Formats: sequence, C-alpha cells, structure tokens
Amino acid sequence: MEQRHLGRTGLRVSRIGLGTLTWGRDTDEHDAADMLKAFWEAGGTLVDTADVYGDGESEYLLGRLMDGLVPRRDLVVSTKAGSVPDPDRRFNGSRAHLLAALDASLARLGTDYVDVWHVHAYDPDTPLEETLQAVDLAVASGRARYAGVSNFCGWQLAKAATWQLAAPGLRTRLASTQMEYSLLQRGVEREVLPAALDLGIGLLPSSPLGRGVLTGKYRGTVPPDSRGASEHLAPFVEPYLDDTAGHIVDAVRTAADGLAVTPLQVALAWVRDRPGVTAPVIGPRNAQQLTAALSVEALTLPDEICQALDDVSAPVHRYPDHHWSTL
Repeated sequence: MEQRHLGRTGLRVSRIGLGTLTWGRDTDEHDAADMLKAFWEAGGTLVDTADVYGDGESEYLLGRLMDGLVPRRDLVVSTKAGSVPDPDRRFNGSRAHLLAALDASLARLGTDYVDVWHVHAYDPDTPLEETLQAVDLAVASGRARYAGVSNFCGWQLAKAATWQLAAPGLRTRLASTQMEYSLLQRGVEREVLPAALDLGIGLLPSSPLGRGVLTGKYRGTVPPDSRGASEHLAPFVEPYLDDTAGHIVDAVRTAADGLAVTPLQVALAWVRDRPGVTAPVIGPRNAQQLTAALSVEALTLPDEICQALDDVSAPVHRYPDHHWSTL
C-alpha cells in the first residue's frame, strides 16, 4: 500500500487507516485478529483507536493482538483522549485528565508509546494552552511520538496549530486532524481543510463511506445485519438516509457501473485522493468488508468522474467563503 507523510512531518502512514470503533463491542477478538492480519499483510500501517471506544476494550484488544499477532514496530498506532462519559461534561481537555488518560491508554495497549496522540475534541472550559501543554509533555516524555486533534472546527484548529508553531522547538507541531469527510459530508471544505492545508496538517477522514450509506446497501431498505438496524448505531446512520443523500448515492452507483467497480471503491477513492487528505480511516466489521475496502488501492478515478461527483455533492458555500463584490 502507498505510504504518505502525515502532514508536514517525517512520519509516513498507509493511505488507508484501520479504525477500531466497534472492537470489543460489535467486533470480537476473532474478527479483529483477521482484520488486523489482513491489513498488515496488505501493507497497511495506520491503526486508529480511542480511550472511549468500547469503554477501553478497543485499546485492550488491539494491545493483545500486537502482543502476539502483528509486530508493534510495523504499526502506526493512533489513539485519542478527552471524551468523557459524563452527561454534565462531554469533553475534558485539562492537563490532568489528558495525561492520566494517556497513561491508561498505554497500559491497555501494552506499549510504551503511541505513534500519534489526538485530543479528541475541543474543550471550551479549559484554556487551549493548557490542553496543548499536555500534548507537549506527552511528546517530550516519549509517550507520544506525534500529536494531533480531532473534531476541532476551523478557527479552533487554526488557533491550536498557530500556537504550537509560535515556539518552534519548544512546542509540538500538530501533525494531523481527524474529521468526518465523505461525499455525504463535505463540511470540512468550508474552513477546516483550508486551515489544515495552510498549516501543514494532514487530514484523517472518519466515516469516509458516509457511515456506510455510500456503499449503496441502504437504497430502498435497511439490511437487518447493518449498523442502520443496530439499536445503538441506527441514530448515527439515519441522518444520511434522506433524499439528498439518495441522489448522491445514485451518482456513485452510476460511476461505479461505468468503471466496472463497486460504489464502495468509488466513494473511498474519491475521498482518499482529495487535496489535504492523508488517509481515510475505515471501520469494517469483518475481514470480508476490509478486503473490499483495500481493493481500492488499484483504483484512481478519472478526472471527469471526480468532477461529476464533486458537482452532484457540492455543499453550498457562500459569503464569506467566496469573494463578493460590493460594486
């Protein structure tokens, strides 16, 4: 698999990442082992998790598999901290919480360091410089090799990255940002992606298949074994089952038919090769789904297909994103 630099850093990662959101909950150890081995054998390196995935079970399971199945040195392990299961405070970006969470993640993963450590979300109740000091301490101590953020809007990302760049050598350059990005969700193109491109930050798109909808499996029905039929994930899928999404899915299917490939391949290739994208993070539930996604490695979409998909899925960007003349 092709390797790409993560932002403006020396770290190289596979251009498809393996997400572990469902590990330890919907994905058992057998399926997780099959996927990790197949991903590694295909040249995949970037494996993404978080301390809250499966209440820690995702990290724990990944750690067990690294211990006996895939060499730790062959993987680029990314995890996140900052989300909390507290109805009164969804995010905690305090130095105390973040560093304690990192130590707990390392214990579950069974490793001395993570390759990339992400602040899971912006915490409005903690000064940003305190949150970023935790990042600096994590890297300075060797517990994290690189750092990034997740779910920061455009101004938050620009403020954080600029703060870190203001003291080169003393503060850690942000390497990456994780945000949802697909043909069904192009909101990052408004401010996040321009900021990331300008500041040398690699985008790691989550839900690159539109929460599974872009595969076409939800057209006309909801498969009983899908996330859309799952009690805890149905609300996650439902927003992308409207008529607007349906028109985009139909366009993806038309493009796939014309290229003699699958809608999954078309949707994933489109986001993988967007400017500023380092590696979409996919979340297959089993090895069969992973194999289908990895088959995109040989596909590059023709320019005319990309343009047609751009047009049919284009979000409305008006003032101030476009320069309007007052004359």
